[in-house]
Amino acid sequence: MLAFPRGELDLLQPGAVERALREHRPDVVINTAAHTGVDTAESARERVFAINAKAAGVLAATATEAGVRVIHVSTDFVFGDASGRPWAPDDPPSPLGVYGSTKLEGEKRVAAATSGRAVVMRTAWLYSRHGRNFVTTMLEKMRQRQPVDVVVDQIGTPTWARGLARALWAAASDQSVTGIHHWTDAGVASWYDFAVAIQEEAVALGGLADPVPIRPVRSEAFPTPARRPSFSVLDKTATWKALKITPLHWRQALRKMLTRQFEGHESHA
Repeated sequence: MLAFPRGELDLLQPGAVERALREHRPDVVINTAAHTGVDTAESARERVFAINAKAAGVLAATATEAGVRVIHVSTDFVFGDASGRPWAPDDPPSPLGVYGSTKLEGEKRVAAATSGRAVVMRTAWLYSRHGRNFVTTMLEKMRQRQPVDVVVDQIGTPTWARGLARALWAAASDQSVTGIHHWTDAGVASWYDFAVAIQEEAVALGGLADPVPIRPVRSEAFPTPARRPSFSVLDKTATWKALKITPLHWRQALRKMLTRQFEGHESHA
């Protein structure tokens, strides 16, 4: 397995993908590259389109010409206003902003370049113990021992990156899996529910010394340049069946991730 950071493989550089494929001759390419800054995307449409749409299409076309299978990671943000039920892979997309619309265009270009043989894996609310994400941000805020306000009216499913990686490898191993798929952990939560669970698990595991007040607020309390979907729960049942994977409930996955993070560490004040 080879993983390329942007500094080693810049998809915006002409010929970069072709050179990498020629040198390493992979069987499968998993494209996780994207501009994921939902708010910054609103003021950088041209660059975001180049990364999320144009580069995705070029990568897919180049890989297909070389006989390399393509798996492309996409997002729940291709959907917009609440449907009242989990979004199925074949539901009509309705993105609310630049990030979602460019990721949707990327999906279309990947499908066209591969004649529909690629896997497009939509996911949502990703976190891990590495980098900056909702879990690491909440832990940082809670350690400051001040009340934390968290949005309560946006609903989705927290997803441990390790679970997504497992799903991607399963898809890479089964060439009969093609088309659009959805993957998250199991269950449903608001961002407020997620924050409460992070604190409860972190305190129980010794990663936080004491709990702080977590206050539920509406989205209007945090005005942002980009609109967020109020309900972005994805219907994953077909993907779970196709990949023969029984997912963890998001709370179980969170506990496993935090256990790894705090293993062997003293309590964090």
